[in-house]
Amino acid sequence: MTGWWVALATLALGSVIGVVRLRRDGRVRDTGGDRLSEADLGAGLGERATLVQFSTAFCQPCRATRRILADVSGIVPGVTHVEIDAESRLDLVRRLDIMRTPTVLVLDTSGKIVKRAAGLPRKADVLAALAAAVPPPSSHESSHQPDEM
Repeated sequence: MTGWWVALATLALGSVIGVVRLRRDGRVRDTGGDRLSEADLGAGLGERATLVQFSTAFCQPCRATRRILADVSGIVPGVTHVEIDAESRLDLVRRLDIMRTPTVLVLDTSGKIVKRAAGLPRKADVLAALAAAVPPPSSHESSHQPDEM
């Protein structure tokens, strides 16, 4: 009888952990504000923001995340997408406490990490994170046109 209860408790605990993980997967959240430099990234920072993706070679969700972030960086002017191989950059993985791939970081113009998501993010969540983290384009730049005579 004891074995039956242990099996039931193990199954219940596994179910709870699975539900919690599914609810948190890909959710964008605020961060403590670490900063990454161009040297850390091996690439330049975006004019308005940078989407940093930590991936591994055999990670299926990483491929989908790559497509989402490429789409977003193509839609939003001044946003750059940088992908980092987690296995070759263990120094950054440890420093930033990256526990799984894909992990996506949203950096502001100075390289400060303002948002973070572990798991496959939804495109709408990435766009919302950018909207919260990125300053709007200067209105006088886009609306200033020379007067015609």
